[in-house]
Amino acid sequence: MDVALFDYDLPPELIAQHPPPERGDSRMLVLSRADGTIAHRSFRDLPQYLRAGDCLVINETRVIPARLLGRRRPTGGRVELLLLRAIGDKRWEALARPARRLRPGTTCDFGEHGELQATVTEYAGEGRVIADLECEGDLLATLDRVGAVPLPPYIRKGIAQSADKQRYQTVYARHPGAVAAPTAGLHFDEAMFHTLAEVGVRTARVTLHVGLGTFRPVEAQRVEDHVMHAEFYEVREGAARAINAARREGGRVIAVGTTSVRTLETVAGDDGTIAAGSGWTNLFITPGYRFRAVDGLLTNFHLPRSTLLMMVSAFGGRESISRAYAEATERRYRFYSYGDCMLLV
Repeated sequence: MDVALFDYDLPPELIAQHPPPERGDSRMLVLSRADGTIAHRSFRDLPQYLRAGDCLVINETRVIPARLLGRRRPTGGRVELLLLRAIGDKRWEALARPARRLRPGTTCDFGEHGELQATVTEYAGEGRVIADLECEGDLLATLDRVGAVPLPPYIRKGIAQSADKQRYQTVYARHPGAVAAPTAGLHFDEAMFHTLAEVGVRTARVTLHVGLGTFRPVEAQRVEDHVMHAEFYEVREGAARAINAARREGGRVIAVGTTSVRTLETVAGDDGTIAAGSGWTNLFITPGYRFRAVDGLLTNFHLPRSTLLMMVSAFGGRESISRAYAEATERRYRFYSYGDCMLLV
């Protein structure tokens, strides 16, 4: 399958550079999977499209301040690390600039007073290094002080401002480990969850620590030649029971975001039954995939030629998604992480 099938033109001014004034102040394009019809609504209308017995599945990963600016010893040259994933208690894989100058044994200092040190142990290729991190006290607390939220490159802000540490995070984020937010969840506030509970919608929580591999452009000419990076997931017993109960009782499983979809489809049996567990997934969902666990999807608008757009096209139908994106562009929807959303039911 040619990657060009998932390309589209987007005026740059439609790329959202900041979140709306309040969570939930977003537009929502609703696409019917049954007949391809499109409606233009507000995110606050979401309860009208769900019903008692449905189960909303959210990803409660928490974005860590993974972007670090510092100096390398002994020259004082500038260095940037973007932490990708923990390999051990103190050892991390990271994107580095300038990676080639960070030879094994090089130590870099981060923070105004060098509160965090990173010592490179190996060059891992493709601009990545493996480094041991050292600090006084808790590492995540130190990252909160010296690190920045790694906003996507299409948000032209450079180092994240303090407001982004709050808004580039879902209100239900609990488990630190992501380097990018599950952005469909950014629309929710506590009031929305209260409203959904009142109409009988259940909520189940899973975890998938979003890595940069999810957003990495597909550079191969053919979709089948792209290799997904693995991401850590966890589905606890309570979540599995809630999702399976909803399905048994005739409710629908509505995934909030593509990360929730990947998690559920990774652990689903052939009959759609969810099994609790944890591990690493590199599931790549493209048109032709048979969905086993998910009946509906709330998602943002995704980059051209991205694996996320391919997944959404698999779920909603490539031609229907292409038409929906064209209509969203014409109607001046806001795109990408801080933008508007789409509901597929």
